[in-house]
Amino acid sequence: MKTTDCCGTENRYETAREFETVQIEKAKNSCSVCEEYSERHKRKPIAVICCDGACLRGEIARQAANVICHELLPQKTVRICLGGAFTKDTGQRSLVRNAGRVIALEGCHVNCASRMMQGVIPGLAPEVIIASRLYDMDRRLFGVEELPMAEIKAHARTVAEKVVTSL
Repeated sequence: MKTTDCCGTENRYETAREFETVQIEKAKNSCSVCEEYSERHKRKPIAVICCDGACLRGEIARQAANVICHELLPQKTVRICLGGAFTKDTGQRSLVRNAGRVIALEGCHVNCASRMMQGVIPGLAPEVIIASRLYDMDRRLFGVEELPMAEIKAHARTVAEKVVTSL
């Protein structure tokens, strides 16, 4: 099967599911501030996980998630720390596991955030939104430094507003 990625590059992929096995040392430490945050937000119906890539697409998705959770719908959404939720089974993962809805705001079609969380929460079926499909920009750009911050913020706002209309 062929598909075109967010940059216009043709990709081939298999329809059979393949897996990687990753060994992550169990966390010996816990962050009390993170756990308090998780406790305060555990009754919110929508958990938002997102890409945290170092590229423009990841940065725009990350900023859009923050706009959704901290500005546009703070009473209904909780922003998840992807690293915390993926690497240890504590409050952040519980927020995802127990949410009525999980939105995965992905920077591109690789879907890192949703695939990571599906790896640690069997049966998780997040609603995946590919943020890079919700705005226009020069798809040849990659690095965060390649676009003025004002444009990054504007794209993030556009994504956030479009996502909120679907929630």
